[in-house]
Amino acid sequence: MTRPAAPAFARHDLVRVAPADWDAALARSEAFAALADGARAVVAGWATFRRPAVVRRRGTGDGAGIVPLGVPLPPRLGKLRLELSLPPGTAAERVAEPTLSAAALAAAPPAWGPACRALADLGADVGVAPRASGSLLWAALTGLDYLGPASDLDLLWPVTADTDLHRLLDGLRRVDDLGIVAIDGEILLPDGAGLHWRELDRARGEPNGSVLAKAMDGVALRPVAPLFAP
Repeated sequence: MTRPAAPAFARHDLVRVAPADWDAALARSEAFAALADGARAVVAGWATFRRPAVVRRRGTGDGAGIVPLGVPLPPRLGKLRLELSLPPGTAAERVAEPTLSAAALAAAPPAWGPACRALADLGADVGVAPRASGSLLWAALTGLDYLGPASDLDLLWPVTADTDLHRLLDGLRRVDDLGIVAIDGEILLPDGAGLHWRELDRARGEPNGSVLAKAMDGVALRPVAPLFAP
């Protein structure tokens, strides 16, 4: 019998792993073994509490079929990003990412409210549902203390070929200029590549502008003019 093909994951996908497979991944990780006791205890119980990990960009040591994962730790545990790898054939359940509105309701500081509402309105205006990322995402998913006075509001904007990128970027700049919270995050293109919104905003005004595109298998400079072609 042919084994079903493993699902194809993209950067920023959230996946949940069975505790036994999680323990096996930790046992192979030198980085996990090097963590301080407190951080190691939190990570060891991660799957038991059904917390997801995030799919990261594939590294040079990640062979074919490997599912590369990351677990960002909260600031009190060193604000490290632990990298793990699942071998081919390991079951990994994709978890739906919370929308900005859901994550904000669960974990955002009250002071962020006007910015979160403005960004949700922007998403509705341009037809893109922003997804939470970064500290807000992990605070909402885990209940752990990821947010602090210096935290940014990280978002992912999965656009389509029909999205008005000028309108989206103009709106992001307006909300960022309010000074409520620094707006961070990526524009996710239909092919899965992620572009930092600030870099894209700057590059669109430059002759022959280009921006670093982050994809599952690496990074590369990409000209931005085709993205804004009518």
